[in-house]
Amino acid sequence: MRVAIVGATGYVGAELVRILHDHPGVEIVGLTARGRSQEPVGVTHVHLDGTDYVVDADIPDSDAVFLALPHSAAAALVPELTADGRAVIDLGPDFRLRDAADYPRWYGFAHPHPELLGAAVYGMPELHRDELRALAGERVAIVGSPGCYPTATILALAPLARAGLVADVVVDAKSGVSGAGREPKAELMFGEVNESVKAYGVGGHRHVAEMEQELAWLGASGPFADAAANPGARGVDFLPHLIPMTRGILSACHVRPTRPVTQAELDALYAEAYTDEPFVQVVEAPPATKHVLGSNTCRVHVRLDERTGRVIAIGVIDNLVKGAAGQGVQAFNILFGLPETAGLDRLPLVP
Repeated sequence: MRVAIVGATGYVGAELVRILHDHPGVEIVGLTARGRSQEPVGVTHVHLDGTDYVVDADIPDSDAVFLALPHSAAAALVPELTADGRAVIDLGPDFRLRDAADYPRWYGFAHPHPELLGAAVYGMPELHRDELRALAGERVAIVGSPGCYPTATILALAPLARAGLVADVVVDAKSGVSGAGREPKAELMFGEVNESVKAYGVGGHRHVAEMEQELAWLGASGPFADAAANPGARGVDFLPHLIPMTRGILSACHVRPTRPVTQAELDALYAEAYTDEPFVQVVEAPPATKHVLGSNTCRVHVRLDERTGRVIAIGVIDNLVKGAAGQGVQAFNILFGLPETAGLDRLPLVP
């Protein structure tokens, strides 16, 4: 498959190049970034200097286009790309939400092409694999790849949500600084983040929209098929923190269940959900971000607090791989009928 990457000069663009360079079913035919003209990719990403890719301003002809752009930038490009018969995997937020009315509220812009939202599939394979496969036969193929915080959080909570067990949930999450991108910002300087932890997005981080959307959908499509399941999905309390590390996300979810549960029941729910998933590992001990560094793996841990009756569900990912580029490639593989693990079967990096 011939693939182009738009927004190749950012961290996610670099990860796409790193992953797709070794993908057995992919030829990278072009890297694109604003204001670039035949610039070797190593000028921006020194670790990619051994490749012969160049970054240009024009998007070449291809079978699929990965978009790694700021919010609202991708939506303007997609109609033209899909009109040419190309599949689009958007790593930004422009096609993650199903309701156009959510964009002004959470992202501060009116979606320019709301008619395309119904054609887009939320690109989390563990939840929407069948819909991704069905895209292959569609005239317009758009994948809205999930955000990093929602990926770790939703995968940690999905078995509970599918069983209608989320009465309320508090999500306490931590992210490395690469999640904020490469643009220079005073608050992201070494002297500001080193030896410090900071809460941000207090009172309504934009990623709440994805969490509530997917947790509600899981309840409505789960074994109970009850739109009123998971009342906690209608008011997720989410507090992200910036911590002094480069990459990784840990999402700790504190759930009050809709009814009493046992540890054995929780273990069975998570085993049923993830035993056959290639990139989700359910682990007995609380996982660390270092356990998944550089990989497309999400590690999940679930534990009942017998004293309070609450459930603690933890998810850890590499925010640039499973939280971005890797998950996008995983969805791409499904869309084009390739082995789902192609280009992604890498072990984590330690230390």
